Amino acid sequence: MVARLASPCRASEVTPPRKISLAVSAFRQKRRGLIGILPARLVMNIVVAACWAFTKLVWPWKIEQAELLTKDARGRVIIQNHESMVEPVIMVVTLWRAGIHTRIVYKSEFDKIGIATWLFSRVGGFPVSRGTADMKVVRRARAMLQRGECVLIYPEGTRVKDDAQAEVHGGYALMAQMAKAPVQPVAVIGARNLRVRSRVWLKAGRPVEWSEIDAPKRREQVAKMEEVGMGRVFELRDELRQAHPGLE
Repeated sequence: MVARLASPCRASEVTPPRKISLAVSAFRQKRRGLIGILPARLVMNIVVAACWAFTKLVWPWKIEQAELLTKDARGRVIIQNHESMVEPVIMVVTLWRAGIHTRIVYKSEFDKIGIATWLFSRVGGFPVSRGTADMKVVRRARAMLQRGECVLIYPEGTRVKDDAQAEVHGGYALMAQMAKAPVQPVAVIGARNLRVRSRVWLKAGRPVEWSEIDAPKRREQVAKMEEVGMGRVFELRDELRQAHPGLE
């Protein structure tokens, strides 16, 4: 004997809890569908505007010589000292609003911070493990630079709370050399001990061109660029500290 299949329940026979569950499921599917049809760039523009407004309100910030960042259409390796999670967000939203496609190289530990990971991944950022020299990452960055995109990287590798603890990691100069791209220094102060309404100052410097690097061999050129590049960052940082006493 073949067992008879139970007949489908009519809507009127569905228990109230089941009705609620079906309604919630339908609502979630509809919401995902609406979000899915929005243009990705529109969504990103909304998120960037929100991040820009929020950071400006909570931690009033300003970039000195911002035109050096926003008026240069070339692919560049942008390097910066690292004090908090605020300055990467400031850099990403500033460059996005200027129409400059920038890829941020961030340490894999940031994957634990949902909003940061979402923002960085949406602008094409990619994580790296601190202390590793991954040639796949270097080649990936080279391809981006050769397409005219910028790569934003923090050579100190982690947030620095004391100048004496700063340790510069190489890699960014090799990326730039392989793509024949300049290296642009940017500095930040005021973000080490953030409080509501803390002032944060950034300053962009002139890109360092490879023609300025006086070294005969490629390996020596990379080492020299690493020295010169971060040296310029620290010079900009010291200029900001002099102009805004009391901020680190």
